[in-house]
Amino acid sequence: MKNRLFSLLLGLFILVSGIALAQDSNERQGSLQSGTIDSQFDYLYRVSNNYQEYKVVRRSYLDQLKSNIMDSIQTMRGEVLEMKGEVQARQDSIQSIQALLNQTEAEKQEAIEAKDNFSFLGMGIHKAVYSTFMWVLVAALAVALAFFSFKYFRSFSKIKRAEKDLVDLQEEFEQHRKNTLERERKLKRELIDAQMGKS
Repeated sequence: MKNRLFSLLLGLFILVSGIALAQDSNERQGSLQSGTIDSQFDYLYRVSNNYQEYKVVRRSYLDQLKSNIMDSIQTMRGEVLEMKGEVQARQDSIQSIQALLNQTEAEKQEAIEAKDNFSFLGMGIHKAVYSTFMWVLVAALAVALAFFSFKYFRSFSKIKRAEKDLVDLQEEFEQHRKNTLERERKLKRELIDAQMGKS
């Protein structure tokens, strides 16, 4: 029974030791397989053996750490390249937006100029110049209208006065003609009476 108990305890001890070693081995491998580079260095420092004042590290651990570091560097380079690509894409996007903004600004200026300018008699004229020209033309036409109206009314009054003078002159002429005819008749009668008186 003692023998059995001893073998049972020995088996149990071996089993527990195997499990502990397996966990320790998994922990070691897991520590080098995951975590940050800093935590992997800490782990490597903890599991390394001491020889005088030096640390003795297994070559497989160093190779694993080197591989992890190279993978991290490669990943970081990839992330840096990806970020550079994103930055470049954003810069390209900003430049295209800036170009679009400049084009929109130019189109706005063209629209304002097109709104303020138009073609008149085949010439491009600014609306302010056209407006000034039209008001000057309206003012000149108003002055011409006033001048010709003044001339017309002046001429009209002269014509009315001339017509009145003509009517007066015609009446005077008619009166003079009547008087002349009356005198002529008188003279003819006197002449006839004088000729009859001689005979």
